[in-house]
Amino acid sequence: MPKTTMFDLDGRIALVSGASRGIGESIARLLAQQGAHVIVVSRKLEGCQRVADSINASGDQATAIACHIGETEQIQDLFARIRTLFGRLDILVNNAATNPQFGSVLDVDLGAFQKTVDVNVRGYFFMSVEAGKLMREHGGGSIINVASINGVSPGVFQGVYSMTKAAVINMTKAFAKECAGFNIRCNALLPGLTDTRFASALVGNQAILKTALAQIPLNRVAQPDEMAGAVLYLASSASSYTTGTVLNVDGGFLC
Repeated sequence: MPKTTMFDLDGRIALVSGASRGIGESIARLLAQQGAHVIVVSRKLEGCQRVADSINASGDQATAIACHIGETEQIQDLFARIRTLFGRLDILVNNAATNPQFGSVLDVDLGAFQKTVDVNVRGYFFMSVEAGKLMREHGGGSIINVASINGVSPGVFQGVYSMTKAAVINMTKAFAKECAGFNIRCNALLPGLTDTRFASALVGNQAILKTALAQIPLNRVAQPDEMAGAVLYLASSASSYTTGTVLNVDGGFLC
């Protein structure tokens, strides 16, 4: 019996933000392995180029483009380049995020608050808007927002970040409802505690880590690669009837 082709992404153009390392890099590599031409996006071109070069060296396809999604003009420039280079976009993975404040919500300053909202909410929104316009022109596509379990259960000393991730979950459902008529699906991934540089304040603190692991039934920290398979499902034809869903990949934390 032939193997399924439900997870094949041959001929599709995929954009992964925050793809220079961590979860985003793992997602970019897997989507490329499945046949997509992946646009590797992050703030600094050097990091993007490293990942893209590695993907290309393995025989898959990738293009590096720098973009700070907290800057709306850079988002516009990014999509202008995508239109010129590819003429379409089939998959968007909003993964880039920031969390400059780790501490009490009573001590958050305006600068940290604004930066977090600009990237995690405004950035995701306008990346989705621009991607959605391209997808609408070409018969549809898939938008995947990497949110967080913090969007459901706020993390201690991560108040603003948690608030923005709750907004991403609601945003996902809004896009799912309004864009379904254009054959655009929109879903959210909620990673649990994952061993990345982004989460180093948690993973690197033994007292915090011990408390966190006690709440995770699988009793371990996830690796970035363990998030990529869920994104492949949401990006591929395997999830053709899935939209507006929130997929927890958290070791059972939210059970």
